[in-house]
Amino acid sequence: MEEKIRFAAGNISKKRERVALYARLSTDGKTPEIQLQELQKIADQKGWRVVREFVDQGISLSKGKDKRPKFDEMSEGVKEGDFDLIMTWSVDRLGRSLRHLITFLDQLHLRNVDLFLHKQGINTTTPAGKILFQMLDVFAEFERSMIQERVNTGLIRARAEGKQLGRPRVPAVVENKIRELRSTGKGIRGIANELRVGVSTVMRVLGKTKTT
Repeated sequence: MEEKIRFAAGNISKKRERVALYARLSTDGKTPEIQLQELQKIADQKGWRVVREFVDQGISLSKGKDKRPKFDEMSEGVKEGDFDLIMTWSVDRLGRSLRHLITFLDQLHLRNVDLFLHKQGINTTTPAGKILFQMLDVFAEFERSMIQERVNTGLIRARAEGKQLGRPRVPAVVENKIRELRSTGKGIRGIANELRVGVSTVMRVLGKTKTT
């Protein structure tokens, strides 16, 4: 038993050997330099060894402008097994969106990398902090539900406004031509090629379920 305890303690120590700090310019007045200083101080207090610092300067969240090369570099380091713990000032430094955040947290969890979020007081090196990873499935399910709800709401609104859903119908003159060509014995693929419409369109107009 004593040997197992020493082994477990050794694992805990090793788990915190390689720490990466991540800072990002934001609008809350905390410059990357201040964030790094505070995080380094915490790491020193806990006996964690910081091996890398990553800083992104961009703050724009506009589509196509939210470039975070250092975050991407850090993520690659996580995939390569370079770090045991990621420390950052706040959760909003990590994710462009809920989906992006969940993906990153899942990446950490799969590679047994811990996370320290200073502002939220989250530290997954502790039993209480590990609950964050256990909540990943809940977050993912929540996002899927929200997406489905938005889709359903959009469909209901479209129907209420009288909008046609699904693929647009071909003009009536084309439908009539399809029936006319079919009455002459022409095959479905031949009709589709001649009128430059999809085979599925011809089948729908004719009410068929297979091509000939």
